[in-house]
This record gives sequence, C-alpha cells and structure tokens, in this order.
Amino acid sequence: MTFAIDGWFAIDHDGVRLLGTGCAACGTVCFPPRHGLCPDPRCGGTDLREVRLPRRGRVWSYTNACYPPPAPYVAAEPYEPVTLAAVELEEAGIVVLGQVTDLTVADLEVGMELELTSGPLADGLQVWMWRRPS
Repeated sequence: MTFAIDGWFAIDHDGVRLLGTGCAACGTVCFPPRHGLCPDPRCGGTDLREVRLPRRGRVWSYTNACYPPPAPYVAAEPYEPVTLAAVELEEAGIVVLGQVTDLTVADLEVGMELELTSGPLADGLQVWMWRRPS
C-alpha cells in the first residue's frame, strides 16, 4: 500500500490515525505535522512532538467537488463529483478537511459525527477519508 502523503496518517491495529504535532510548551496541536516553531504566534516553542489525532469528529462544513482536479492530479474517468467535509476534532482543537466515502452532500449535515477511514484516490494512492461511524 502506498500512501498519498507519507507521515500525515498511519494505518495500524487501531485503524486509521491522522498524525499531527503538539507543542510541548503550550499544547497547540496542528495538522499536517510540522517541525520548527509552534504554530501559535504567542508561543515560540520549538519542541513539537508527534501526536495521534482523534478518529472521530463532527462535520464543521461540507461541499462537493464537481470538477476534476487539474494536471498533474489524476481524476477518475469518467469523473464523478467527490464529497468533501471539514471535520472538527474537538479534543485536538482543529478542523481537518478530507474526502467523504459512501456519503453525498445530501446525506451530510453540520454537527453530524464522522470517523476516519482510508481509501484510494483515482491513481490508487491511499489517503485518509471520512465516513459514517460503524
């Protein structure tokens, strides 16, 4: 299995997990993971440690992508709209955007709970996705 983006998520015995970083000084969590300075401009901390983010969150916003992505990205043929959701991971204090599997915009509503999963993009690379909790 080849991940679309190495180091941003992992699949293990607990399922799919997004990998972020947390500042040891102030506790700020960010995704995608970063190195160097804390993303909180009030902090200035430099000790950012990998954290596994919560697997469940609530829909903050959603939409569909009705147009295929431009090159060099690979789109399915024929292209079908993709559902996207911004999911708030309340415990981490962040919102993460991702593709939604097996749901359309007609199925989603703000505040609805979703959980992390993974699936292939049109080019076969694995990426994190959101789904209805099992």
